[in-house]
Amino acid sequence: MTRFALGLSALLGLLALPGHAQTGTPMATAGSPGPIFLQGERAPAQHFTGTVWVKSLVNSDSTFQCVVGNVVFEPGARTHWHRHPTGQILLVTDGMGFYQEKGQPKRLVRKGDVIQALPGVEHWHGASAHQPMTHVAIVPNTEKGGAIWLQPVTAQQYQSEN
Repeated sequence: MTRFALGLSALLGLLALPGHAQTGTPMATAGSPGPIFLQGERAPAQHFTGTVWVKSLVNSDSTFQCVVGNVVFEPGARTHWHRHPTGQILLVTDGMGFYQEKGQPKRLVRKGDVIQALPGVEHWHGASAHQPMTHVAIVPNTEKGGAIWLQPVTAQQYQSEN
């Protein structure tokens, strides 16, 4: 497996996403408020519910053994349950959504929140039902492996109040 594929696998399990290609439509003009990064590519349905867009920002290599990506969740969209052998950091840059660890209450997250998913902890994250959510996802130490994808988040889990 190439370093690029391993790095993207660590971020979101996306093995075929182009690296630094500037594809998509810019989401804001210079000096205007709004999203910073290009929309990116549609994320694969086998790891997400709803419409999710991913833009790779930093690919893992021998110098930077991490991946960084901008992830845009349309309302109601979310990841499947997954875990990262080396953890994951999420920087919420826009909107409102949810983050939940297995066995813990679902947490509301908003622009400015920082989430640290510890190594090996099963979790999911995504937009609220009525608002999109964007975050920058950072996965360190990609040489130790990529995301491990699990089952989809059920509608009952997503809609629960806990």
